[in-house]
Amino acid sequence: MKNSKIVLIFALILGLGIFLSACGSSANNKDTDTSANEKENASGTEGEVTDFSIAMVTDQGGVDDKSFNQSAWEGLQEFGEENGLSKGNGINYAQSTGQADFMPNITRLVRDKYDVILATGFLLKEDIQKAAEQFPESNFVIVDETVDAPNAASVAFAEHQGSFLVGVAAAMKSETGKLGFVGGIDSPLIAKFEAGFVAGAKSVNPDITVDVQYAEHFSDPAKGKLIASNMYDNGVDVIYHAAGGTGNGVFNQAKDIKQNDPDRQVWVIGVDRDQHEEGQIGENNVTLTSMVKRVDVAAKEVANLAKNGEFPGGETLEFGIEENGIAITTSNEEAMTEDIIQAVDEWQEKILNGEVEVPKTREELKTFEESL
Repeated sequence: MKNSKIVLIFALILGLGIFLSACGSSANNKDTDTSANEKENASGTEGEVTDFSIAMVTDQGGVDDKSFNQSAWEGLQEFGEENGLSKGNGINYAQSTGQADFMPNITRLVRDKYDVILATGFLLKEDIQKAAEQFPESNFVIVDETVDAPNAASVAFAEHQGSFLVGVAAAMKSETGKLGFVGGIDSPLIAKFEAGFVAGAKSVNPDITVDVQYAEHFSDPAKGKLIASNMYDNGVDVIYHAAGGTGNGVFNQAKDIKQNDPDRQVWVIGVDRDQHEEGQIGENNVTLTSMVKRVDVAAKEVANLAKNGEFPGGETLEFGIEENGIAITTSNEEAMTEDIIQAVDEWQEKILNGEVEVPKTREELKTFEESL
């Protein structure tokens, strides 16, 4: 009898323990769910932010080209940081190694239901035009070209303005009176860089010479290095490149020269983003300045407009000096001396007040030179 009572009491205690444990487990689950929901909301996977996503298709230089594509991705990353988004969660990119990758990348991002697809480079024009017509429910943006579609926005830059200013700096820095320009693909876009650069240099010194060569590729560093080698061997001491990844070869050649002869004055002018780091060689730096084309600013601006329900479909947005879309850098404080900076500022003011109209084409450049 006594043993039966003990068993009964033990059973009651055990049952109570299971009941309390179940209650505790339920409460813990509730807390865990709440915590998970809070984290989910904080990360931007629910609510207003998750209603919007944007991805970019790179040009053939790749997302880490230290130039145009990289700048665009940095703009989207900044937008993502401000809106609780990250790669694969609201922002993304599709890497292109060549033109054959463009349409498959665009199609994949449409299939993945990104609200806006940003194409970085004029080479993507044909594919973006086709995609805009084929996928009318998606929105597209192209940089450096114009697409005619109500669901596509175009972004343009006043590259000629910034190129003019680095031309001024190059002419003032040159000791030989010989400059070089290395372009990627010979096209109306890159011709804007060329025309502005030559105009700026000749505004300072009408007798200066500019050797202009094109690599016909935006991701061929070996070709860029070869062109730069020939230019430097022929007395050029400042080269401005508008060649994407090909321009890395220009930096490599200048750094090789500097390493072998630290006293020789050879310079590179970077493009699209501040390429000061690319010019570092020991205690020296061969980057004179960079013509910063704020693709990051444009990418972020378009992303914000689209997120706020103001996607500029059918419009062309232009970014110049006045819109903070174009600038030149002074990271190399030893090379960019006060007299150079002052001269650049004076010419920039002339551009802004309309006193100087910078040429955009070779034909306009010829007329400009005749007026000097």
